[in-house]
Amino acid sequence: MTRPVGRPAGPADTGSLCVLVASVLWGTTGTAASFAPDVGPLAIGAAAMGLGGLLQALLAGPRIARETPALRAPRGVVVLGALAVAAYPSAFYTSMHLAGVAVGTVVSIGSAPLASAVIERVVDGRRLTRRWTTGAVLGLAGTALLCVAEAAGATGTVPGAGVHSARTIVLGVLLGLVAGFAYALYSWAAHRLISRDVTSGAAMGAVFGLGGLLLLPVLATTGAPLLASWSNAAVGAYMALVPMFAGYVLFGWGLAHIPASTATTLSLLEPAVAAVLAVLVVGERLPLLGWAGIALVLACLAVLTTPTRRTPKTPTRRTPKTPTRTVPKLARTAPAERDTAGSPPGRRGHACAAPGFPPDTTPSQGSEPGL
Repeated sequence: MTRPVGRPAGPADTGSLCVLVASVLWGTTGTAASFAPDVGPLAIGAAAMGLGGLLQALLAGPRIARETPALRAPRGVVVLGALAVAAYPSAFYTSMHLAGVAVGTVVSIGSAPLASAVIERVVDGRRLTRRWTTGAVLGLAGTALLCVAEAAGATGTVPGAGVHSARTIVLGVLLGLVAGFAYALYSWAAHRLISRDVTSGAAMGAVFGLGGLLLLPVLATTGAPLLASWSNAAVGAYMALVPMFAGYVLFGWGLAHIPASTATTLSLLEPAVAAVLAVLVVGERLPLLGWAGIALVLACLAVLTTPTRRTPKTPTRRTPKTPTRTVPKLARTAPAERDTAGSPPGRRGHACAAPGFPPDTTPSQGSEPGL
């Protein structure tokens, strides 16, 4: 039986928690990449998303084999999601390389909820709730403040990124928008598959596994610096195993319970985590405006994750079978009982034998429960 597209398949609080944990893991990618300054953004992205996607496919191999018929029917959705997976890391990590870790992360993740909402509205006809709109406004306002604060307080350089001129920042922002659209697109594709009775493991494994295969040529071409030192290799292994493999497994579980637009909005926690880690680990300074942006992002998460009161369902009223037939029948049979049998009213045997009233042989008509 096919579930309607966009309809939650389980408890929303469980899905929200999975997406929030995944967002925390994703928020560590920029800081982790700063420990491998000699590795280019294309190599980092291909190693993280490519190897992580192949690991997901390997883990979900038995499920993919069992659910091949279900995956074959919407194969266009699988291919579209895989193309988005392949495009995302190149745009995302190049955006951070050109515009800075915080700005690239904020633009890429901050634009995803709007892109996801547009996709769901146009393709699925899904209406946006007032709660989602409120949370999205708070989250986007927070990410905008964070972006402005980071841009205003930038020193002009980040490890391995060179000087941030106005031209490179604009190009980085544009690539961030491309990354946000790609993120929204593969999130929608995975949720679409899950909504059509494909398990989250098979859906994520198929989409990310195929996307990982598409990224292998990029990794083979640009990945040599990853093997140049143990620290670079450790960064590549961490990116593939923790934020990409474990993070997207959690994200897939979340998509089984909440719509893609809600999941991408909850992932606004990622730039906030990235900014805090940049302050605590990398040594960057965050202006007061940036902390105000983080506060708005947390307010967005509170709006979207606070449990709502569920109106209890009104029990269905069953129309009783006896009163509607019993009352008029008693009124009709009472005189006959007194006139013909002389017995007290209410005795069915005499009433049914009264002249002019044929016996009622249907138990559910004219009889009381238990008699």
